Amino acid sequence: MSSSPTEAPSLVKTGRAKLVVISGPSGTGKTSICNALLERLPDAVWSVSATTRPLRGGEACDESYRFVSPEEFERMEASGAFLETADYVGHRYGTPEEPVRQALARGQDVIMEIEVQGGAQVARRVPDSIRIYVLPPTMESLRARLEGRATESQEQLQKRLAVADGEMGFARDSGCYPHFVVNDELEATVEEILALIEQERVQT
Repeated sequence: MSSSPTEAPSLVKTGRAKLVVISGPSGTGKTSICNALLERLPDAVWSVSATTRPLRGGEACDESYRFVSPEEFERMEASGAFLETADYVGHRYGTPEEPVRQALARGQDVIMEIEVQGGAQVARRVPDSIRIYVLPPTMESLRARLEGRATESQEQLQKRLAVADGEMGFARDSGCYPHFVVNDELEATVEEILALIEQERVQT
């Protein structure tokens, strides 16, 4: 797993407003979970990541992601604009830091969906963030969900499954994710995550 080449200073403590990191293999329903959290948490905001991957059907720039060229991504990274960065299946991803900092300062929870590489960086830089790793019920169910998307070739699908296996091992062994949830049924998963957020909020 690669990480940011330079270690930036930590953000201020988040206090009552929390940075909520949702990670997990592609196909585990992370985006559906994040959308539900945005609906259920008052004043919560979505952290829009920058990525060099192309748009998929139904996506719009600056909603799910900010789609940028590799050259623009490199310029942003060189200027220190990112809270975290990650490489995933041939594309680059990064979270612009300033919008996250501003939202937390306003007292808003920030929901962030990122890869484990980025999660490890956030664990170092924002240690009181709430980091949750989402697991599939089984690897067979994960394969079925990815195949059901019909958005990738078999070669790309195999790459995602191989990456998923490595990511899950890293998440378990790294200590960067204090919380693991199995997304078998969406509403139950969301309720479990909301309870975790409130538990950590009380402890802050």
